[in-house]
Amino acid sequence: METTEGPLSKTEIRQVMIGLCLAMLLSALDQTIVVTALPTIGAQFGDFERLPWIVTAYLVAATAVTPLYGKLADIHGRRIMLLIGIAVFIAGSIACALAPSLTSLAGARVLQGLGGGGLISLSQTIVADMVSPRERGRYQIYFAAVFTTSSIAGPTLGGLFAQYLHWSLIFWINLPLGLSAFWLTRGGLARLQRRRQPQPLDLLGALLLVLASGLFVLALGAGTKTNLLLASAAFWALFAWRTRITPAPFIPVAVLANGVARDAALAGAFGLGAFIGLSVVMPIYFEGVLGLSASQSGLALIPMMIATVAGATASGRAMAHLTHYKRPALVGLALACAAALLLAFRIGDLSLMALNLLLTVVSLGVGAMLPVSTVCVQNAVPARDLGAATAVMQFFRQLGCALIVAMLGALVIGGGGAQDALVASFRGVFCAAAACVALSFAFLARMEEKPLRGGAGHERA
Repeated sequence: METTEGPLSKTEIRQVMIGLCLAMLLSALDQTIVVTALPTIGAQFGDFERLPWIVTAYLVAATAVTPLYGKLADIHGRRIMLLIGIAVFIAGSIACALAPSLTSLAGARVLQGLGGGGLISLSQTIVADMVSPRERGRYQIYFAAVFTTSSIAGPTLGGLFAQYLHWSLIFWINLPLGLSAFWLTRGGLARLQRRRQPQPLDLLGALLLVLASGLFVLALGAGTKTNLLLASAAFWALFAWRTRITPAPFIPVAVLANGVARDAALAGAFGLGAFIGLSVVMPIYFEGVLGLSASQSGLALIPMMIATVAGATASGRAMAHLTHYKRPALVGLALACAAALLLAFRIGDLSLMALNLLLTVVSLGVGAMLPVSTVCVQNAVPARDLGAATAVMQFFRQLGCALIVAMLGALVIGGGGAQDALVASFRGVFCAAAACVALSFAFLARMEEKPLRGGAGHERA
């Protein structure tokens, strides 16, 4: 377990935050920069059939190892696990850039995912080590800015590199970012002393969870193959059995049984899943119905992305001052659900400006929920389980995003290519998004509003 000899200064916290943001940017940017370069990669290798594996390989590996990073961080320390994650990610990026075939590129993407899977949850855990829960919400805006940057810069850079330079630059760019993140976090976190609290690692439980989640994400990437889903369900059942019978389960029972952590994690999974799902499918509507070009479609997404940061900023800052800190997020989610329903019923009649306005309302509401769900998970668990709890939260967010993106994508594909059919399919997309936001609202509303720990003497992880 890590603690500090004393509270870090604002300058030290700022230095660490820059390093953590760079670490998170590695993982977040990788998920957006690759997509626009896929056609170019497929053309060079002459293999379009297996092209989806470039995305799926990373997603499966990253999702599967996220809880493992959290558990190992509780045992061995955040700093060492973060540095390992960055180093593995850099090695995977080099292997991707040098890959001589699509098969080897997919294998290198697995290595990249094994490194990237811990970067986001570990960064959030380290912030929890440095800052009290009452003050923590305001620091979540840094992370929201990272995801917005990756959402805007990723597709733009990927397209530019693939069209005008070389597709391998989408991986080479990770070297300066990764080395900078490694240097800043290695130095900035040096003051975090590691106090070991040896805990047994349930290797069988870890293996079962990796297989269950990996097969689930793989099934979604392959078009929800029934055999993969059945295998995943079997491993989930075995993982639940293992958790019940072992004295030291891979995910602590205290985390799984904690109602606040459970409700906050589910609220985050459904809300973030709706936002990510819409950001993935909206370019299809912009181009297929409104006739925008690919570059215009990317620009049309910018208000939606910025609104998420604005919502997270306002909600995160409010948490430090409000006793009932859930209320801004609940109001935001209620408005987001109403906006999504309005989109569902009026989608065919809306101008681009009106469409963007309603999408902005949806994004503001989801953004307002994100810092609340993150801080509440960390505030509700014992300090010794902080890494595992944060990783579990991120794990369920990733699973939720994968499931909802697959669901919304299936609705769009099922609508066919005709414009009228596409408009009709997007009515279903917005209805599904509204349902997800409503579930996020329900879980957040049900969550107990525990007082946030604060002050210099708060318990550190």
